[in-house]
Amino acid sequence: MNFISTIKDLDTQLFLFLNGMHNNFFDVVMYWFSNKVFWIPLYIYIFFLAFKKVGNKIWLVALAAILLILLSDQVSVHAFKNVFLRYRPCHNLLIQEKVHLLKGHCGGTYGFVSSHAANTFALAMFLTLFFKDYMKYFGIFIFIWASIVSYSRIYSGVHYPADVAIGAIVGMGIGMVVFKIYEYANTRLGTK
Repeated sequence: MNFISTIKDLDTQLFLFLNGMHNNFFDVVMYWFSNKVFWIPLYIYIFFLAFKKVGNKIWLVALAAILLILLSDQVSVHAFKNVFLRYRPCHNLLIQEKVHLLKGHCGGTYGFVSSHAANTFALAMFLTLFFKDYMKYFGIFIFIWASIVSYSRIYSGVHYPADVAIGAIVGMGIGMVVFKIYEYANTRLGTK
């Protein structure tokens, strides 16, 4: 067995272990944690905090956030899912019967990498850097949030742990790059 096959096998075993630990309560919780609409109040609150920090330059933060999500979402699909073509666990015929799937929703055919993980970790990294001198524990909170949202994708049966882990790494890289772009634009506009 070669190295890649060994990694895939370990990833599958870890997925089956984590996905197999479910109950009725967490089925509801993880379903909502995976739902993007559920987090709208959090996004509004973060927007409010950003407005308190930068005032009328909030438009620059909003542009950075749009760029961030566009990049992380498109990179996760076009540079990974459409290239590696790794079936989601719920589409993998070898383990499909063992997958605990929430509300029968599996999603698209391919899952490497998780767009949820890429998006949430990109946002977490950007916001951690943005608020680093403004709010002491914000970074810890937002990375815990990103981790729970990402874990919900494994729990839901739609992503392997590697999909989530690599998606998180990709997202954090994009978050750092977009923050550097934001800083550059902010400096060019003569603001802090």
